[in-house]
Amino acid sequence: MALRGVDLNGTKHRRAIIVVDPQPDFFEDGPLPIAGATATAERIRDYLAARGEAFDLAIVTQDWHVSPGEHWSATPNYESTWPVHCAADSPGAQIHRALAKVQWDAVIHKGAREGAYSGFEGHGLDGAPLAEILSNRGVRHVTVVGFATDHCVKATALDARALGLDVSVALDLCAGVTPETTRLAINEMRDAGISIVQSSEL
Repeated sequence: MALRGVDLNGTKHRRAIIVVDPQPDFFEDGPLPIAGATATAERIRDYLAARGEAFDLAIVTQDWHVSPGEHWSATPNYESTWPVHCAADSPGAQIHRALAKVQWDAVIHKGAREGAYSGFEGHGLDGAPLAEILSNRGVRHVTVVGFATDHCVKATALDARALGLDVSVALDLCAGVTPETTRLAINEMRDAGISIVQSSEL
């Protein structure tokens, strides 16, 4: 994993892309599989390679569970409790190989001691919360992509909007768990003032 150096006291950044939870445990062979996750990660990789310079900041979030309490369950309801996934430092918690060579400006870990869906519940490797990282760099617009559209992408986008940021979600760079919950999530995000787009529109 590479980190792109950023001078906190230097040039203020304006636009960020947040890639939410591209971790093997959410991919086709993981305990919480999302259909089409691998192909989506490859589209994100290709988009960043072609268009990444349009963003001043590239951020990735990771579920990074140490002891998340009732978030893990042997009898999950798949709403508030889930099978064991993304245990800190496990292979399933790492950034998926499709995106492993991306140079990230910040890596956000969330959910060490509890369930966490939004990247804004997490902290960078230096302990700074995501909101502070964006504010310190003068970010005013964020594009959110990744996994899953109907859970952590939605939560991250809604929290960004609640902070007063301009927010877009590129649907072709996201994958959801089910069509119905994804449809509901898209409606909720749109109602909150989030732009629902394709990556070609960014």
